[in-house]
Amino acid sequence: MPLRRLKPGYFTLEGLNSFATVYYFYYFYFFMQQAFGFGNKANLALAALNGVIYMVFAWLGGKFAQRFGYFTALKLGFVVMLGALAVGTQLTSAPGQILVMSVTVVGMCFTWPTLEALVSEGETVTGLPRMVGIYNMVWAGTAAVAYFTGGAMLENLGLKSLFYVPIAIQLCQLALTLWLESKARQATERHAVAQASGPPPGPPALEPNLRPVAKAKLFLSMAWLANPFAYVAINTLIAAVPGVAKRLELSTTLAGFCCSIWCFSRLAAFVVLWRWTGWHYRFRWLLVSYLALVGTFSAILMAPNIAVLVLAQVLFGAVAGLIYYSSLFYSMDVGETKGEHGGIHEAAIGLGNFAGPAVGAASLYFLPQYADKGTLAVSGLLLLGLGALLAIWRRG
Repeated sequence: MPLRRLKPGYFTLEGLNSFATVYYFYYFYFFMQQAFGFGNKANLALAALNGVIYMVFAWLGGKFAQRFGYFTALKLGFVVMLGALAVGTQLTSAPGQILVMSVTVVGMCFTWPTLEALVSEGETVTGLPRMVGIYNMVWAGTAAVAYFTGGAMLENLGLKSLFYVPIAIQLCQLALTLWLESKARQATERHAVAQASGPPPGPPALEPNLRPVAKAKLFLSMAWLANPFAYVAINTLIAAVPGVAKRLELSTTLAGFCCSIWCFSRLAAFVVLWRWTGWHYRFRWLLVSYLALVGTFSAILMAPNIAVLVLAQVLFGAVAGLIYYSSLFYSMDVGETKGEHGGIHEAAIGLGNFAGPAVGAASLYFLPQYADKGTLAVSGLLLLGLGALLAIWRRG
């Protein structure tokens, strides 16, 4: 495949996209807290809105990319995000900023399923795990850096940097996308000319995929269930971090330093899972990770001090990494419509992003008299997911 030589460019786009979107979306809750006085309940409601939009449009974004082309989807996504954030620099009302966030989510939905498909297309059975591993390490690494440095950036560059930094990055992404599109077109044309001039020396031998199809589909179903529940926990944490920071008397900068530990732990897990494939199609790894996810989620939100906060995040990031890796790997390993499968994978993330904060916000609204009610409500939702996971495994 001549287009495989462009994959370093796709990874560059992915890293830039991760940094820009994490800085904006993770610190949007700090922005709303400082600019408009939003508390935990309001921020959780915002996170739920983010999730439901992402759930719908990520699925549509994957189908759009599969039908109209990957580069068309990327250009559309970057232009929509650019336009929304540019408008956001001029607005001074909370409803206006919520609308900007919503439109930015829509634009982002055309990028992640497309990038996942681009790095996976044309790969062999042994090449696919390698590409998925690199993909995971790139986005997780740049996300960890963005979360770690974001608090300091927001304090030192001002609240408007929440818009200007992603805008600058997305301009670079759009230029790189146009360049990659021209290179891909040239490579495709050269390949077509070479084929027309004579038969190739022989098609490369395809490696047989030895895993049973029924087993692969079973694990895909379980991963598509487990990953949104992992994002129930992740998106609830992200929205609740300003409240945790306030309770532990952390500045925005210190909150970025102390509450990004799980991102680095997830990155380390991705490196290990990339090099060691013994977890492929092994249910016990998925089950243990899910159980640890439930416990560490509660520990982070109810941490009495920074030491507990950091230790819980180390384990939380590791198990969240395995669950996410499972979903993406099985999505790309099963089936040929990688754009659509990427869209389903991302839509499942959106479902989790909606459900966790929605349950947390509802519990804070209807049961304000109980302490830690939001944490307990979301933990209960995670336990329901555990029951569903075990039910799928038994049926399989």
